[in-house]
Amino acid sequence: MSTFEPPDPAYEARVRASFARQAFMRTLGVEILHVAPGEVDLGLRHRPELTQQHGYFHAGATATIADTAAGYAALSLYPKGTGVLTTEFKISLLRPAEGGRLIARGRVIKPGRTLTVCRADVYGQNSGRDSHVATLLLSMICLEGLED
Repeated sequence: MSTFEPPDPAYEARVRASFARQAFMRTLGVEILHVAPGEVDLGLRHRPELTQQHGYFHAGATATIADTAAGYAALSLYPKGTGVLTTEFKISLLRPAEGGRLIARGRVIKPGRTLTVCRADVYGQNSGRDSHVATLLLSMICLEGLED
């Protein structure tokens, strides 16, 4: 459960509207599974065109949904009239990403007026079991006047 108080009471609608404008997320087939202050979970169903040569999810797909989940987790705590961009991330790939779906859980670790530090964990779901496949540590910047 989130312990953050968002400055914008309409944070969830803002996150969902911004996500809906991301053509890349539509192209990949990513869906929002959960939104709360400082928290966003995204899902990505397995498709052959998202895999690498051994049939696992491509690391690019894994990193993409993790970065996006963390970015929207940060945006949920930003004031109205601001936008979010990633300034840095470090990814640790823990095991091959496989399963019927990837789940990225983006969480704010420390919100800030300018920079927000987030974590994203990615899990492969297979037959009702989650397997931890990646962890990212990210920094997000809050941009004034860049409406998301």
